Amino acid sequence: MAKKQSAGRDNLGELAPKFAELNDDVLFGEVWSREKELSPRDRSMITIAALFSAGLYPQLKAHLAIGKEHGVTKAEAVEIVTQLAFYCGWPKAWSTFPMIQEVYGDDNREDLPEGAPSNLPFPVGKPNDTYAQYFVGRSFLAPLTMEQVPTFNVTFEPSCRNNWHIHHASNGGGQLLICVSGRGWYQEWGKEARELHPGDVVNIPANVKHWHGAASDSWFQHIAQEISGEDTKTEWCEAVDDEQYNILQ
Repeated sequence: MAKKQSAGRDNLGELAPKFAELNDDVLFGEVWSREKELSPRDRSMITIAALFSAGLYPQLKAHLAIGKEHGVTKAEAVEIVTQLAFYCGWPKAWSTFPMIQEVYGDDNREDLPEGAPSNLPFPVGKPNDTYAQYFVGRSFLAPLTMEQVPTFNVTFEPSCRNNWHIHHASNGGGQLLICVSGRGWYQEWGKEARELHPGDVVNIPANVKHWHGAASDSWFQHIAQEISGEDTKTEWCEAVDDEQYNILQ
C-alpha cells in the first residue's frame, strides 16, 4: 500500500495549494494507490527511470529513497541506471550513482534472499524448511534469543502466509507478534482480517485458530514470542487458499 503523501502541502500548501492538493491527493493518493494495476515497487522503478531520463536529480534522489521503502534494492537501482545510461546519457549515470550510494549506503547484506529489500531491519536467517509444509510461499526464520523468552524473527516474501493454526494450552500460552517491517495480515477464525504495519502488536490468545503473513505486494517481518503455559502444543490446520487470500488488498 502506497504511503500517504503530504509533501505537497508541507512544502507548497501556502504558495500553491491546488498544486499541493493534486500532488498529495491525486498523484500519490489515487494514482500511486492503484495497486491492482501496478505495485508501489513497480511504480517506483518506472518513476526512477523517468526522472533519470529527464535529468531531474533532486526529485530522482527523493524517489530513490521512496523506491527503497517500496523494496527496490540497491542492485536493482544500479542496474536501472546502468542500462539507461546507454539510452539517456553517460554523464547522467555518473551523476546518479553517488545518489544511490547516499540513499542506500554500504548495505550489502549477504543474508538477504533473492528479491528482498535491502532495508529489512532484522536478520532474515535461514529458509524455514522445518515448517515449510505449513506455509504458502517462502518464509525465513532467525532466532534472536533463546534466553528468558525465546524470540524469533520471521520474514515472509510477498503473498507468503502460514496455514490456519492453533496454539493450544490448558493454562497460559498463546503468542505475541511485533511487526517490524513491511505490510502484512493477521486473521482469527470467524473474524475480519487485520492489516499489519511496523509497530503493530498482535496478542494471540491460546486456543484461537488464526493465520498471519505478508501482503501480496510487500515483504513482511514480525518478531514472534511463544508465551509460556501448560500443555502447550501447536496444531496446524488447512491452508489459507488463494480465493480467501486474494480478497485482501
